[in-house]
Amino acid sequence: MGRSRRVGALLGSTTLAWLLAVALAAPGVADESAGAGSAAVEGPELIVNGDFSAGTAPWWSTANSPVTVVDGRLCADVPAGTENAWDAIIGQNGLVLDAGEGYTFSYTATSTVPITIRTNVQMPTEPWTTELGVTQRVGGTAVRVTENFTAGADHDAAQLAFQIGGSAQALTFCLDDVSLTGGSTPPPYQPDTGSPVRVNQVGYLTDGPKGGTFVTEETTPQPWTLNAADGTRRAGGTTVPVGTDAASRQNTHVFDFSAVTAPGEDYTVTVAGEKSEPFAIGDDLYASLRTDALAYFYHNRSGIEIDADIVGEKYARPAGHVNVSPNQGDNDVPCQPGVCDYRLDAAGGWYDAGDHGKYVVNGGISVAQLMAAFERTLYEETAEAGPLGDGRLRLPEHGNDTPDILDEARWEMEFLMRMQVPAGEPLAGMAHHKLHDKAWTGLPTRPDRDPQPRELHPPTTAATLNLAATAAQCARLFQVYDADFADECRRTARTAWKAAKAHPEVLADPDDGTGGGTYADNDVRDEFYWAAAELFLTTGEDGFRQAVLDSPLHGDTDAVFPRGGMSWGSVAGLGALNLATVPNKLSAGQLAAVRNMVTEAADGYAADSADAAYGLPYAPDGGHYVWGSNSQVANNMVVLGSAHDLTGRTVYRDAVLRGLDYLLGRNPLNQSYITGYGERDARNQHHRFWANQLDPSLPNPPPGSLAGGPNDAIQDPVAQAKLKGCAPSMCYIDDIESWATNEITINWNAPLAWVASYVDDLGSGRTEKARCEVTYTSQRWGGGFTTQVVVKNTGDQAIRPWSLRWTFADRQRVSDPWGATVEQNGPGISAEALSWNATLPAGGTARFGFNGRSTGLVHDPRVFRLNDKSCAVTPPR
Repeated sequence: MGRSRRVGALLGSTTLAWLLAVALAAPGVADESAGAGSAAVEGPELIVNGDFSAGTAPWWSTANSPVTVVDGRLCADVPAGTENAWDAIIGQNGLVLDAGEGYTFSYTATSTVPITIRTNVQMPTEPWTTELGVTQRVGGTAVRVTENFTAGADHDAAQLAFQIGGSAQALTFCLDDVSLTGGSTPPPYQPDTGSPVRVNQVGYLTDGPKGGTFVTEETTPQPWTLNAADGTRRAGGTTVPVGTDAASRQNTHVFDFSAVTAPGEDYTVTVAGEKSEPFAIGDDLYASLRTDALAYFYHNRSGIEIDADIVGEKYARPAGHVNVSPNQGDNDVPCQPGVCDYRLDAAGGWYDAGDHGKYVVNGGISVAQLMAAFERTLYEETAEAGPLGDGRLRLPEHGNDTPDILDEARWEMEFLMRMQVPAGEPLAGMAHHKLHDKAWTGLPTRPDRDPQPRELHPPTTAATLNLAATAAQCARLFQVYDADFADECRRTARTAWKAAKAHPEVLADPDDGTGGGTYADNDVRDEFYWAAAELFLTTGEDGFRQAVLDSPLHGDTDAVFPRGGMSWGSVAGLGALNLATVPNKLSAGQLAAVRNMVTEAADGYAADSADAAYGLPYAPDGGHYVWGSNSQVANNMVVLGSAHDLTGRTVYRDAVLRGLDYLLGRNPLNQSYITGYGERDARNQHHRFWANQLDPSLPNPPPGSLAGGPNDAIQDPVAQAKLKGCAPSMCYIDDIESWATNEITINWNAPLAWVASYVDDLGSGRTEKARCEVTYTSQRWGGGFTTQVVVKNTGDQAIRPWSLRWTFADRQRVSDPWGATVEQNGPGISAEALSWNATLPAGGTARFGFNGRSTGLVHDPRVFRLNDKSCAVTPPR
């Protein structure tokens, strides 16, 4: 999540149906040794955050009784009319109890309405074995309650549950100083890292680099073998010791089997008798990851039903935040008190992460990277547009002649534009920073069951520039699919830019973190750079070009592309990447300077990858792995992939693929951080609906969801309890309550989707040497143009018949063809051979042309496919 992602802890809950089953099954009788007058038991403290000094986590509550910390106490507002004690519950999971050991449980409680509560220490699942079950009358005077009991069985993850329902009146129940001591001191947490042989658990591309890491105390080379699924030895050698990896504090060796290109499933590597997880070698290993990573965004849409026919029954849900009780709608949202006196229709968009917030600065980088994944297909000949096209992704907007990835981007863009301050209001044209619940919602809570009021937070310069940048990008990409929407995006972008220039230092409050992340950012020079770049690319206007060139960041590679990676708070690189790859009016020298920044940054990331024991292109300042470190790795991979597109240098491609190896298991924890990919994949990421760990009736996150990854700041109580002293790249736990290491978010899945598209495009046959060349020459006149096209067959066999296809990135309409039958469908063009030139001999050429008209900027196409095979474009770019 980057800087200031969370300043308050997240709450937790379980579903009412599950808790009802727990309560009904529990006998409610304490162990015979229990009693308020028994002696206290010595032993370790088992309750995490029992004084609530760290906020509410890892405490949970039922959705009808949200909890907050008030004057150092955990307080729940219980509604009127609950019939049973178990109708409202506060609890904590994950308690370790030893059979035969004595325990002392104590707490202080008050209630604004006198009530008899029930307290259970029990198994959280069937058969709900209860080790302590007692009742206590609680009123307005604080009472210290102490109970002693002996555990009758071993428990790895018992549950403490305060059942506080059953009152006809509404009440506020507060807890303080909750303690459970006893038993033996639990051993230090040791992650299960499985085999010491670490590989990409999905697989390696046929023509790409193939390597792994071996963790061992040995300092001399060790023998390794690569075996096929049937046990046949396919390669072997000895490892190369590389010493202690500073990030993990592990002694490591590396091995390489890049020379092996035979496709197959279930390969394994054995080093010194230790066998790796299985993996594949092949060409088309990542098509599903591209689709799954993009499906993440439909799953997390706000304001629309998530359709079972699209995502499957277990992931389907009603629309969230559409003003259907108990929901508060996003179509008529007020500001926080004192912020504004108007209301906005801010429906739609994507839920940011594990919470139900919607943030303009995080939505900005996310939607920009989805649009960039599509824009790459317009100008990079190795990029495939088909898998992103209409009808290809899992979303409902099929059959509208618009690429599915742009349909998904539009869902977020429409929300971002709704966050703009209306004309006539103070700060008109600015964008509100965020929209979220008044208080943190429980975990799990499905979006349609969220009862919290929704609030708009103040406008900021950063949010306004995110809107300007993404709306400008939207304008140029949608102009050939929906001209009216493109015009709306263009107007919005200009208005936002003007407002940001008028209010250049309106910053987010770093203390505004109740109910949602702060996303505070005290330096918006990078946002100005990004917005100016996008507006220049879309309009061609010199004023925006000059804003780019005059930026203090321009030409400073380290400022534009931080070594630790782009993020929501460091977005200048988004503008530089598009300046380097999208046709524009920079001079040749200016363009070369921008591209030099990209390749210089990529050189650094590639060197980091080559030097790392685990191959990842990530070397953060001071060696500290930050919140969302996996997204930083992925963003560095985006820069590397772009540099490979620009130069063709395999050193950049190889660093991307090694980064993917890291995300998919070649890492210190032997952990695939992507749900559904690899033998040891993350499954319990922090999310309010995908919460199977807390409620077995709910699903785990769907395939293609990227966990945040190691974070040595370990801000959440679960990580603090288990990961203290962890090496930076080991500071991760696959636990739903570890929001600091295991959250999932739109801005982490967005670079993953870009990378998955890039890597899928690398499959053999897509990057083979082009067998054709195209020379495309247009002469402009007034509002029209005349184009001549020469197609050359550079292969060694004749092609008959031939068909050349390309896509316009702007509003060009062709007419009056000669030398071929030229047909246009939206921006798509196909030129079919005529009978007299149907054969294109080896080394031969065919010529054709057409007239046309255009509006706005006119860009020559850069990607041509002859009979669906990519062609080189001459003269070189």
